[in-house]
Amino acid sequence: MLDKLNEIEKSALESLKSITDSATLEGWRVANLGRSSPLMNVFAEFGKLSKEERPVVGQAANRVKVALESAFESQSQAVKNAVLAKSLEEEKLDVTLPGRTKPIGRLHPSTQQLRRVLDILAEMGFQVYTSREVETDEYNFQLLNFPPDHPARDMQDTFFIQADGRADNPILMRTHTSPGQIHAMRQYAKMNPSDPPPIRIALPGMCFRYEQITARSEIQFNQVEGLAVGKNITFADLKGTIADFVRRMFGEGARLRFRASYFPFTEPSAEVDVECFVCGGKGCQVCKNSGWLEILGCGMVHPVVLQNGGYDPKIYSGYAWGMGPERQLMLRNKINDIRYFWGNDVRFLEQF
Repeated sequence: MLDKLNEIEKSALESLKSITDSATLEGWRVANLGRSSPLMNVFAEFGKLSKEERPVVGQAANRVKVALESAFESQSQAVKNAVLAKSLEEEKLDVTLPGRTKPIGRLHPSTQQLRRVLDILAEMGFQVYTSREVETDEYNFQLLNFPPDHPARDMQDTFFIQADGRADNPILMRTHTSPGQIHAMRQYAKMNPSDPPPIRIALPGMCFRYEQITARSEIQFNQVEGLAVGKNITFADLKGTIADFVRRMFGEGARLRFRASYFPFTEPSAEVDVECFVCGGKGCQVCKNSGWLEILGCGMVHPVVLQNGGYDPKIYSGYAWGMGPERQLMLRNKINDIRYFWGNDVRFLEQF
């Protein structure tokens, strides 16, 4: 048996020396170290040996196995080095070329703009308040002065996700961040029901509307709701706050205008436009050739909404707005299609 092991070792090592490619080397490994190799057959015959022979043969077999494995590793490295050397000799390699740069991850442009908006509002004294994206009809519409079957609901095409058995209060994806007004006011009102504290908050989040996708509108978009509630708050406070925000966001020379509008949860209501920086006010696809781009809707909080939030409208007043960060980013960077933000085109995203 010992002579057989010596012969196996000698034959295997001799055949290994002439191997120069990886495929043949793998074949050698299977033939000499695999389960059906002569060496493994020796291990299988241990049961036929006497007690005196087993330790001697076992030690010799293990030595041969270790020797073959070590020789295989050495030859494998030699083959790899030879392939690399041949590749360097035959192929052209310009060591002066710059290395390939690895792409670096970064924040999505919508996230960057959302943080910029919130940073400006924080400087103006607004605290961030978050609310849920999945809402009930009650919070999304009814408590905001949208009674069932009210025609103003047509302004916001809605994704309903659970309506069966909930005819009066179905579950939906929020169409605006305004439901957060009710959540916030009720939370603050619980602190002192007889004399609720003032509120000055910003409510960011994603909104969803079943609308036609165009250069100016998407089915999902970020929105930042602003809400201030207290005593003796007037429309002049709202105009001053919006004007200050526009100057901080777009620069001291930014032009804006207020237009009368209608929202069920504010009275009076207005829309705020900023001069289109894409075309410089001349008219383009983004601003519908008007020279102006709407950035937010606003107004004084409706007395019904104040009352639903736990604030007495005879004592308290407030203002609110809802703005779209993506449209502001379009203005600042002269982007002519809002669909770029959710198209996931790396060529677009890498510019931010």
